Amino acid sequence: MTTVRPLLFRMPWTALCAGLMLALVAALPAHAMRVKEVAAVQGVRSNQLTGYGLVVGLDGTGDQTTQMPYTTQAMQNYLQQMGISLPAGASSQLQLKNVAAVVVTAQLPAFAQPGQQIDVTVSSMGNSKSLKGGLLMMTPLRGADGEIYALAQGSVVISGAGASSGGSKVQINHLSAGRIPQGAQVERSVPTPLNEGDFITLGLNASDFQTARGVADTINKRMGAGRATALDGRTVQVSAPTDPGARVGFIAELEELQLADIAPAAKVVINARTGSVVLNQAVTLGPCAIAHGNLSITISSTPVISQPAPFSKGETVVTQQSSIKINQEPGAIIQVPPSPQLADVVRALNALGATPGDLLAILQAIKAAGALNAELEVI
Repeated sequence: MTTVRPLLFRMPWTALCAGLMLALVAALPAHAMRVKEVAAVQGVRSNQLTGYGLVVGLDGTGDQTTQMPYTTQAMQNYLQQMGISLPAGASSQLQLKNVAAVVVTAQLPAFAQPGQQIDVTVSSMGNSKSLKGGLLMMTPLRGADGEIYALAQGSVVISGAGASSGGSKVQINHLSAGRIPQGAQVERSVPTPLNEGDFITLGLNASDFQTARGVADTINKRMGAGRATALDGRTVQVSAPTDPGARVGFIAELEELQLADIAPAAKVVINARTGSVVLNQAVTLGPCAIAHGNLSITISSTPVISQPAPFSKGETVVTQQSSIKINQEPGAIIQVPPSPQLADVVRALNALGATPGDLLAILQAIKAAGALNAELEVI
């Protein structure tokens, strides 16, 4: 008789210890938030760049120049810069099927220096069918002040495909916009006022007086009393060293400070376009009663053939006989007790059996009745 030993005794001690460690890690509380996750140093920001350019090398999917005259004009200006002059009236006869006019956008990071590379996004502004396989010609990227801060050029990467034949068309993803990784070179830096003055200002990601006070208290406890002051619900002023090297090290330590558990403001975010509803953990419900019923309308059409009498020289006519049926289900009244936890709120809303579209109206009605203890934001 063969004895079967339990699998636990065959397991190596290393695997068993690893499993116990994973269980202990899973049982630990969540990692506390740091200052860098709720606030950022004011003045340390990125800048938007934009430019107008041409994408060449397309496989017959460029702009229709008769409908997009600026594509022809831009190409003519480029040829003149290259020393090529077209005869008078020749520009109107150009058929640039392999050229497309595009808008090039990029984000210039803070502290970006000349010579560094940044990503750019290329988007068609004409009636080009596809930018796949195209090459962006050298395009200057300008800031809000009109100055040139970067130059973009390179092959456009399109994550899609398209095919057409005999009027049929199949397309996967979007073919009129793409990206050029590391496609622009920074030509000018933007001064950042990081080392000016005796103070730095932290701007919170969301306006909340409790969070501002918590950030200031944490900085004062770890770096000395009177170091930070909460000016309002959005900004915290911190005294910092004036030496540039010491200030950078101070900010690095400041951003790693862990904050005490701060309860966020109760908020319900509703996306009316997609029907998405998101609730945070601070949302609670007061006592209320909810009734919800579904209304369905069914319209059916039955063909009816009408034939004329014999020898009447009439024509057989086919008509449609429509019938409309309305069915309204009774709405059950559900009593919702006070719910201090998010799980209870979700369970009560799921008990209604409402669709996401109906849930939007129900939450708005609960808020209007004063039973939803949260801020309702519709985006």
